[in-house]
Amino acid sequence: TGGGFPGIPLAIMFPETQFHLVDSIGKKIKVVNEVAKELGLENVKGEHVRAESLKNQYDFIVSRAVSHFDKFMPWTKKKFKETPENRKGLKNGILYLKGGDLEEELKNLKHPKVVDLKDFFEEEFFETKKVVYLRAPK
Repeated sequence: TGGGFPGIPLAIMFPETQFHLVDSIGKKIKVVNEVAKELGLENVKGEHVRAESLKNQYDFIVSRAVSHFDKFMPWTKKKFKETPENRKGLKNGILYLKGGDLEEELKNLKHPKVVDLKDFFEEEFFETKKVVYLRAPK
């Protein structure tokens, strides 16, 4: 989760949803927990742990580009709940914020959906940013 992005803004936008924000750096989680406390966010739990060591299961995993997909995907293995219904029109899966040319990186993934953020935001920061959605691996 780094310093709480995108977890804290998502927790504000979706107060009915529980967010488990994790990072391997303790200082970042301390900030996340303090921000959540100051904002009165009762739907946020920050934890100092490496993502690949988590035993919990989730509807969605949301991440910024922490690594190449080949490295990231094994961290998510067996971390998805088996829920038959769609949530907000999406089946359980990964929502990954990443920039740059993703063609090579995505070529071995099964049915990735890519949304260009420049279609929604005018700021220069979003010019090369995308959100990649991948259904939870079975």
